[in-house]
Amino acid sequence: MDAVELIQRLHQHRTWVNDNLLTAAADLNDGQLRSPFAIGQGSIWKSLVHLYAAEYVWLEALLGNEEFIVAGDLPGKLPGNQQGEGGVTDLADLQLKWSELEEGWTGYLASLSPAALEEVVYRKSASLGTRLGIRRSDVLLHVCTHSHYTAAQVVNMLRQTGMGILPETMLISLVRHEVT
Repeated sequence: MDAVELIQRLHQHRTWVNDNLLTAAADLNDGQLRSPFAIGQGSIWKSLVHLYAAEYVWLEALLGNEEFIVAGDLPGKLPGNQQGEGGVTDLADLQLKWSELEEGWTGYLASLSPAALEEVVYRKSASLGTRLGIRRSDVLLHVCTHSHYTAAQVVNMLRQTGMGILPETMLISLVRHEVT
């Protein structure tokens, strides 16, 4: 497996985990979805929207749009990271928008080349007031590690809601589903 195939596999896993989290969240009522927790982004809802928004921002960066702000600057400045006009309104809307975003990721990852991994991607940071250059491969790895970290927080929040069967998130679980 070369570097491009490895990155594509990690993103396949990210997508599978996102789908599992959204499926599990669909079993919650709005109160459970938005209930405050002292982990993650503060609720299951906010953590899911944060995941979506981060994936949105980084895909835009990878596509050359450096006008979007970096993930740490997200609140209120990104369509989808807020409610209201242009924002995500409910879980069904989030599922739809995330599905559309995933189509963009699928196309991007399918066209990825080994040479592209070494290219520098630029981002503007509102909080730092600077333009940041990051290797494309590091952005692609960051999106996956960020997703896995946040997914673990969401699973812990789901556990605290009393959910009996938690969504699968381990890569080996994905492999087992593929083999059976």
